[in-house]
Amino acid sequence: MSTGGLCLQARYNQWMDERLYAVTASLPEAVRRRDLGAFFKPLHGTFNHILLADRLWIGRMTDHPCHFDSLDQELYRDFEQLRTQQRETDADLLHRVRALTAHDSLPASDYISLMTGQLKSLQLGTLLTHVFHHQTHYRGQITTLLSQLGADFGETGLIWMADVN
Repeated sequence: MSTGGLCLQARYNQWMDERLYAVTASLPEAVRRRDLGAFFKPLHGTFNHILLADRLWIGRMTDHPCHFDSLDQELYRDFEQLRTQQRETDADLLHRVRALTAHDSLPASDYISLMTGQLKSLQLGTLLTHVFHHQTHYRGQITTLLSQLGADFGETGLIWMADVN
């Protein structure tokens, strides 16, 4: 993956997170916290998991690993604090990706899988691509839940992002 492609994914990630947090913030807290049947149960839990995974991968990428007890460990109970932390993490990811050169995409990051406990290794470009695909996967669950709740989140396609070029 080119660094330009990674920048596009980072910008799209930031754009979609802003939009989905805005729509979700308009819902009552009880709705955001209700078990809606997603993998991480409520909307809040799904947003929390995205942030937790982002931080986990950034830590691995920078050789400053984060420790979490589980993939559903609650980071922030307050939704606005969760939103603020995701906004800061998205900006950090975009900054890191913009700072990459083609050469930077080659080194590997070694880490211990939280799920299996096994040592793994990924090239930086592959690691970042995984991060963005992971976010897209869980935002897909969020959009499904929002749809079921009757919330309008608009278009989600990359081509609808204003500054796609």
